[in-house]
Amino acid sequence: MAKILVIDDDPFIRDVLKQTLERVAHAVSLAEDGERGLHLYNEGEYDLVITDLIMPRKEGIETIAELKKTSPSVKIIAMSGGYRLPAENYLKIANTLGVNGSLIKPFEKSELIDIVEKVLGT
Repeated sequence: MAKILVIDDDPFIRDVLKQTLERVAHAVSLAEDGERGLHLYNEGEYDLVITDLIMPRKEGIETIAELKKTSPSVKIIAMSGGYRLPAENYLKIANTLGVNGSLIKPFEKSELIDIVEKVLGT
């Protein structure tokens, strides 16, 4: 079992990720934006962070940069559905910051589980 922090501004996405990951025996914490996500990350010990890239208050790229600055070995999966640019463009930026994997929204639950297992090495 891994401790996973999910950061996404969409409550539906947060709930689906939590339910999907808990079904495969992971413990999941939720944050609605990068600011809250960083706070939770600094309070606890997480094996993996899954973050959206386009969010209010503190977006995902900034969140990833701060996580990598304070915890260079943190494992991160970035996800995006795009916004003004295609999702791939945002995910390329995240890749330059050293994320361990990425997902384009919408994605299948099986894709989520596969990438989480790959990143965690399980």
